[in-house]
Amino acid sequence: MTRKFFVCGNWKMNGSKKSIGELIQTLNTAKLDPNVEVVCGAPSIYLDFVRSKLDPKFGVAAQNCYKVPKGAFTGEISPAMIKDCGVNWVILGHSERRHVFGESDELIGQKTAHALENGLGVIACIGEKLDEREGGITEKVVFAQTKVIADNVKDWSKVVLAYEPVWAIGTGKTASPQQAQEVHDKLREWLKTNVSEAVANSVRIIYGGSVTGGTCKELASQKDVDGFLVGGASLKPEFIDIINAKA
Repeated sequence: MTRKFFVCGNWKMNGSKKSIGELIQTLNTAKLDPNVEVVCGAPSIYLDFVRSKLDPKFGVAAQNCYKVPKGAFTGEISPAMIKDCGVNWVILGHSERRHVFGESDELIGQKTAHALENGLGVIACIGEKLDEREGGITEKVVFAQTKVIADNVKDWSKVVLAYEPVWAIGTGKTASPQQAQEVHDKLREWLKTNVSEAVANSVRIIYGGSVTGGTCKELASQKDVDGFLVGGASLKPEFIDIINAKA
């Protein structure tokens, strides 16, 4: 089963029209591996701008959305609004949403269900904190998070799972390629047992956590690492090297 390599740049709360315009120019003119699916996660206020300027071969993702179509939810955006901007992806359950903004597994599950029902692809994030890894409960934590997502998915073809060890995000620490491969392999086993073998074989499991131009090649060579969710490095020219990690 060949899974198409998937690289998503999560720009987080960064950028201006000027800097994002320059980044788009770099992406639009770069020589990229044609066998890689590339998605850019832009701040919601720039989704329309990014979708209009970025070459159509790239996907665009919102970084979050709410669990209902519309209503009195000040500051939130809905999947319908995201689609209305021509955008087809959303990142859900990122560790910053979980740990900075206090989103529960249950809420992330509800958001996942609603986004998928409205035709968005979902990049669903899971991952353990440092004390959880050191306490030996990595699997317990990521399986529990994955279960809540899985309970809300009917069509797995629209889902990419992103494993992001929280201790490796923005810290410069990266899980070793072996650590990443081990968790991805266990996640695939979990999917095989709890969802289906077909889903386990086809769903893309990408790695996030201080991915750089220097670390990406060895990570990309791991059997069960199907791509990356890239934070800070996605705002720099090295994002091109990360996209081309398998080339």
